[in-house]
Amino acid sequence: MNLDSRLSSVLHALLHMAEHDGPMTSDALAQCLGTNPVVVRRTMGLLRDAGLVSSDRGHAGGWRIAVDLATVTLRDLHEALGEPVMFAIGHRNEHPQCLVEQAVNAAIDGAIADAEALLLDRFAHITLASLAADFARRHARKRTRQE
Repeated sequence: MNLDSRLSSVLHALLHMAEHDGPMTSDALAQCLGTNPVVVRRTMGLLRDAGLVSSDRGHAGGWRIAVDLATVTLRDLHEALGEPVMFAIGHRNEHPQCLVEQAVNAAIDGAIADAEALLLDRFAHITLASLAADFARRHARKRTRQE
């Protein structure tokens, strides 16, 4: 099963960008993420379309965060990515004639809808600023242990 890891990748990239002075190229972000620059450009283009990042061309160009980290939630990013499917559970048959299978589909649909609503509500309360603060705390603890 292929999982959609774009949200995780976008969060990773944005936190690197938040720590970096100036724009970051697709090549630099790809290196941070262990992926191809084309994948970075395609994904960051979705964020640019949503007004969350900007890009500059040329020698000093690259991607920049265009918004305050405290105003952007995981839900905003999920929406910018086209609201990918959250769960990989599906029906054996989307339009069954069998009444048993109709009942099964209804139960699964209801449970998934409830779970998605709960997850989206949680995403709406997690900002990029809170993730950046968590990273800073973890980084500080690591430095303290190394000294």
